[in-house]
Amino acid sequence: MASALKDIYNELFIQKLIASIKNEYPPFQGEEFFSAIFDEQWEQRTLKERMRHITLKLNEGLPEDYEESLDILMKVAPHFKHEDLAAIIFPDYVEVFGLEHWEPSLAALEHFTMYSTSEFAVRPFIIKDLGKMAKQMEHWAISSHASVRRLASEGMRPRLPWGVALQSLKKDPSPIMPILELLKKDESLYVRKSVANNLNDISKDHPQLVLALAEKWLGTHPNTDWIIKHACRTLLKKGDPAALSLFGYSGAEGISVQNFRIENETIHIGGELLFSFAITSERTEPTPIRLEYRIHYAKALGKQSAKIFKITENTISKDKPLLYKKKQSFKDMTTRKHYPGDHTISILINGEEKAKLSFIVR
Repeated sequence: MASALKDIYNELFIQKLIASIKNEYPPFQGEEFFSAIFDEQWEQRTLKERMRHITLKLNEGLPEDYEESLDILMKVAPHFKHEDLAAIIFPDYVEVFGLEHWEPSLAALEHFTMYSTSEFAVRPFIIKDLGKMAKQMEHWAISSHASVRRLASEGMRPRLPWGVALQSLKKDPSPIMPILELLKKDESLYVRKSVANNLNDISKDHPQLVLALAEKWLGTHPNTDWIIKHACRTLLKKGDPAALSLFGYSGAEGISVQNFRIENETIHIGGELLFSFAITSERTEPTPIRLEYRIHYAKALGKQSAKIFKITENTISKDKPLLYKKKQSFKDMTTRKHYPGDHTISILINGEEKAKLSFIVR
């Protein structure tokens, strides 16, 4: 059985942390720290609860002076450059204890993000002083380190998953735009993904702003084109006509779904839905298509919830039908729980529903 994500914080990690700190700060009481970490509640704690528990116990064992403790942790952090998510304890220390120590804290967050990510820890600073942090992010956006440039975008995402939502930026994303302008051609895919995700966040509250930006940016640079396509994914899934048209998917007149079949009209939770269909075209010219399917899931209390899944982007010609066989898992996941009841599945071409069938989940 695969280990839980929270188990990145384990005895080996804590032992390594103790040894690294004692090397920089010999008075650190390693045995006391180890015992305090693995208390009676340890097994029940979630990933974020374990992270915060370690942060609080670190503070008890480090010097009372915040900047002195920060200096120790900044020397320790590079030893954890391969620990990825687990090393987020270092920026978390700044998030908890550094808000009243602006300059050393921001310098530490810039340092720590190169060994993990400071995207969550910067958010209280943004909430406290958006204008000041926006200028800091612009400075980070021209860093020579890709991880620091990414922080400039990722930290300013209005709807960062697992992070505190930035309500002011959801209402008015204008402070973000100069930062994204600096990053729109970035050579690092790591950075470009963040820029695209930031714009996708913005599109959920300000679709017209993102569409106008996409139209302005599209065609100016290959890296920028990649960002725009990824940034518009929510608008494309919603079938937004302007977004679809921007990428050449204008309508689906004359394009049809044929022989749409479900192999198992009754399935059980944990099983798979198997379906197949063909796409044909009556148009004389080859036509770009964006092909998706939408499932209306039965939910608790008789409600339904729709989710769209992308199949492909392709080109359909009159003399070359496209054939597809697909399957959809109905195993319960942490992000989706399945319920018995009536479901529907429909095929979408360029955002338009072209065929629909029903099936039952037991």
